Amino acid sequence: MLPLETLRAFDAAARTGSFSAAAGQLNLTHGAVSRQIAKLEGWLGLKLFDRGARGVELTLEGNRLHLRTSEAFALIASHSDRWVEPRGTAVVRLTTIPSISGLWLMPRLSSLEGGDPKLRVILDVDIKQADLADEGMDLSVRCGRGGVPGRVSLQLFEEHVFPIASAELAASIASGDPARLLKYPLIHDSDASGWRAWFAAQGMDYRPRPQDRRFEDYNLVLDAAAYGLGVALARPPLTERQIASGRIVAVDRRTALNPVSYWLDRPMARPRAAAAELARRIGALAGVTPERIETFLSEDR
Repeated sequence: MLPLETLRAFDAAARTGSFSAAAGQLNLTHGAVSRQIAKLEGWLGLKLFDRGARGVELTLEGNRLHLRTSEAFALIASHSDRWVEPRGTAVVRLTTIPSISGLWLMPRLSSLEGGDPKLRVILDVDIKQADLADEGMDLSVRCGRGGVPGRVSLQLFEEHVFPIASAELAASIASGDPARLLKYPLIHDSDASGWRAWFAAQGMDYRPRPQDRRFEDYNLVLDAAAYGLGVALARPPLTERQIASGRIVAVDRRTALNPVSYWLDRPMARPRAAAAELARRIGALAGVTPERIETFLSEDR
């Protein structure tokens, strides 16, 4: 099923007779609109526009589709109370996963949006690694092991993990040999590499066991630890506030470098001014030097 944004791109191009004008209305790049139209034409198996030097013109099939999409959008507008996404030059679309959104970006969102000029950040929260340009995304903050093909990437920060649990469970875990933690269920997300790295740093081998618990999202990992279901790994700075509140506590102060780290990505095309400003603010909050941020913004690949 085609996403609504693809039909919006088609509708805007049909109304304006120009991919560039449609891009301006939708706060996208010309290339993003062109790719959305190509996706729609490929999906339908129809040519919707004749491309010319002075713009684009609807074909007969394109005119027929535009009549239907216009009616559909009018019907949605008159019979729906759905939230309408803000648009404009100060709006930046940022995609990320739930844990980064809730644990790192949300506490900093006021700082990211404030200042002069003010920005409006639209968060697109998803676990998949979508194509930024095709989905009309300006930036992405993700967790991973390196750069992603088709993107320009900047490493924001690494994390040194250590074991945590609820206060009640931690009270029953004495200090001592790292092997003592294996008496309890170990909690991890879809990637158990953090636990492997932590035990390896202590000279031990770890492989997930049937009694261990796996959750797809790190928010659920923290919830499970807070409710006493086992021992998890703190991933600073995602866990700073939870530890400060006492919801979870450290059970071992030995740390290890997690193989995954945090990255800021952008599409290959040069970012809009608002997206570049948001990237500077995210980089500053993550402790990235201004020189590295400007290289990220200006780099062509």
